[in-house]
Amino acid sequence: MAVPVIFCDFDGTITETDNIISLMKAFAPPEWEGIKDDILKQKIPIKEGVSKMFSLIPSSQKDEMVQYLVDTAVIRKGFKEFIEFTKERKIPLYIVSGGIDFFVHPLLEPYGPFNGVYCNEARFNESTIKVHWPHPCDEGCENKGCGCCKPSIIRTLSIKEGTEIIVIGDSVTDLEMAELGDSVFARDYLLQKCQERGIACHPFDTFHDCKNVLEKGVIV
Repeated sequence: MAVPVIFCDFDGTITETDNIISLMKAFAPPEWEGIKDDILKQKIPIKEGVSKMFSLIPSSQKDEMVQYLVDTAVIRKGFKEFIEFTKERKIPLYIVSGGIDFFVHPLLEPYGPFNGVYCNEARFNESTIKVHWPHPCDEGCENKGCGCCKPSIIRTLSIKEGTEIIVIGDSVTDLEMAELGDSVFARDYLLQKCQERGIACHPFDTFHDCKNVLEKGVIV
């Protein structure tokens, strides 16, 4: 029987909304919206777009942004129970996020520890926020501009043969990761793209849905 390993997205998956979008709406000037549209239409790489968006915000607003998300971000229903389930079954769980460390870690802290948390990093030592990218694309990635390259992370971890790669996600940043998955849980944009590309997946609304499928041992 295959040994499961879970790779789960953060923004829009663990949280109800995309935290970068929430921050842009609250703190960035209006030009962020055009950049966001270019990312979604895949006119510019994710890395370039996210860098441009955060460069619109002064570094002095760091503490205010962190507090804003701590106060407003909603964790998707069932996440706590899902974490408990993975720990009981000793299923490795990696968080792979296109989000930024200054908000990913505070929002995840009540639920950890995890086998690994991979995300981008922000630097606040200049007038505006600069994003650092510690998890770049490897030679196997066709996009070459992912930012936090999720399929590259999976390959770097050298997942053993006989392992069932379980992917949970919602957005354009999860699509290449989903193509590596043996079992995929998808919602929103990722669900639409999986259906268009013929990638078999389980739709989900809450982590209760994911837990229920895994408990039954359903493999897609």
